[in-house]
Amino acid sequence: MAHVLFVCLHNAGRSQMSRALFDRAAAGRHTSESAGSEADPDGHVHPEVVAVMRELGIDLTGERPKLLTTELAQAADVVVTMGCGDACPFIPGKRYLDWDLPDPKGRPIEAVRTTRDEIAGRVEELVADLT
Repeated sequence: MAHVLFVCLHNAGRSQMSRALFDRAAAGRHTSESAGSEADPDGHVHPEVVAVMRELGIDLTGERPKLLTTELAQAADVVVTMGCGDACPFIPGKRYLDWDLPDPKGRPIEAVRTTRDEIAGRVEELVADLT
């Protein structure tokens, strides 16, 4: 069983979608967490992200952004970064993936839906690779 950490800037968009889609695809075979390299100023998942995930039957309304810590990174087998740059800690021996995806904050719902679908495809590949 692998543990994956998804990290973006504020943990209010890409990393939240990634964690939720990963958990659904992994179906208990692997675990995951998500975090942000900076504190989220709003303290909630972006509304456009909540809306597009609801379309898939995934409810993110109760999720709250979490700040990245070295301990979270150390606990992961795989760290997937999305736009956090040098703020993401490098832990020797961990597998790192960098997904170049646009920040969904304030984007039109169609664009957020496209990002969600891109994440879903990448998550499926990651789960298959881990299994």
